[in-house]
Amino acid sequence: MNRIILVVLIAAIVPFNLFSAEPSAFGAGNLETSQPYGLTSSEKVILQNKDKLKKVVVNSNNQANQVDSLRERIDGLQTIIEGLSQKSQENRLNLKNLEKKNTDELISSNEYEKRLSEISQANALEIKDMKLAVSELTALVNIVNTAYVSKDEFNTLVSDFNVFKELVSKELKEGSTPKKSKIDSMSNAEVAKLAQQSYDKKYYTESIEYYTHLIKKNYKPAGSHYKLGEIYYYRKNYAEAIAYFKKSASLYSKASYMPTLMLHTAVSMEKTGDEKNAKSFYNGVVVKYPNSTEAKTAKSNLSKMK
Repeated sequence: MNRIILVVLIAAIVPFNLFSAEPSAFGAGNLETSQPYGLTSSEKVILQNKDKLKKVVVNSNNQANQVDSLRERIDGLQTIIEGLSQKSQENRLNLKNLEKKNTDELISSNEYEKRLSEISQANALEIKDMKLAVSELTALVNIVNTAYVSKDEFNTLVSDFNVFKELVSKELKEGSTPKKSKIDSMSNAEVAKLAQQSYDKKYYTESIEYYTHLIKKNYKPAGSHYKLGEIYYYRKNYAEAIAYFKKSASLYSKASYMPTLMLHTAVSMEKTGDEKNAKSFYNGVVVKYPNSTEAKTAKSNLSKMK
């Protein structure tokens, strides 16, 4: 581009210098004026070349400006490209870090799932152990309930034990043979009265002694067996209670206490797990003594067993 411009300039300047030295009259042939006149054919060629040269110069300047503008744009584009290249590098690094992070998270996720599975298995074992413990506790509670003694009964047992301990201690100190019980010198009626009084006061240990004595003496054995059955019933010794109720009923089955005897026999059987016979005795109370309080209780207990 620069070589072409230089050749054009030389071609235009040389003829101009050659012919500009020629003399002109009254300004004719002056190419420097705005409107030259009286031009020779050579001067006209020079003028044309001059105009073309001006246009070439203008075009050259314009092209130079455009080139500068393009250079600036290229520089700007290069800057942008460099920025994009740097950004691309950063993105590659970020992508690489992200891939590594995802890999780590995947590993962590697998570890978490593994740990969660281990915890679930451990919880399952703990729940199984807890169920077993609850089952054992339930069995223990049932045993406690079966062997439960009320506060009054416990106090009575403690009192009776203390009395028994004092008697034994006294006999050991005296070193004598055991003396006869005071009830041996009492009439059966008196012993029966003491037995009833002790029973009413819930002094069951004394009552057992008195009623056992009466049974040995064969004094109203049916009633004595019934009372002993009641004592063991209230002490929740149901198996012993059933044995005494059965003996009492076999001795005299028309006693006034029979509704209670049959009801408490049924309850004792239910408590010991003999539900079949318990239902039979409940039904027996309902059929044989339909208007009694015991019959109402028997009906209620039967409805709970169904």
